[in-house]
Amino acid sequence: MIKKDYLLDTNVVSAIIKKNEIVQRKFEDVSFDKGEVFISGITYYEVKRGLIATNATRKMAEFERICRRTPVIFWNDIAILEKAAEIHAYLKKRGMRLEDADIFIAAIAIVRELVLVSHDSDMLRVPELTVEDWLTMA
Repeated sequence: MIKKDYLLDTNVVSAIIKKNEIVQRKFEDVSFDKGEVFISGITYYEVKRGLIATNATRKMAEFERICRRTPVIFWNDIAILEKAAEIHAYLKKRGMRLEDADIFIAAIAIVRELVLVSHDSDMLRVPELTVEDWLTMA
């Protein structure tokens, strides 16, 4: 089997925290057998701010457990910044919009050659980006 490495989008990390069985099973399967799994600094921020704002202590503990075994990738690489600018320009020329956070997450996945795991269909508009949706897998 071909080894793939993955970058989890915010909606997928949230699904793991909320104990979505399908996503949890896939996360465990991939984490231990078939590749590395990462989250971006942006996803870390988006999840953490939501948990702090709602004082969700149990979910915070689950998120911290995930982060202990899932490396965080930051966007402090010029190649990621360049790719993000290219994605923004590409989408703008075509009259399509994508939030800056999503553009940076996509750029990280492309530059690091990771499969982006996301339930956000807007990510499919980004050229060069490989996307899997674990929330719709049976």
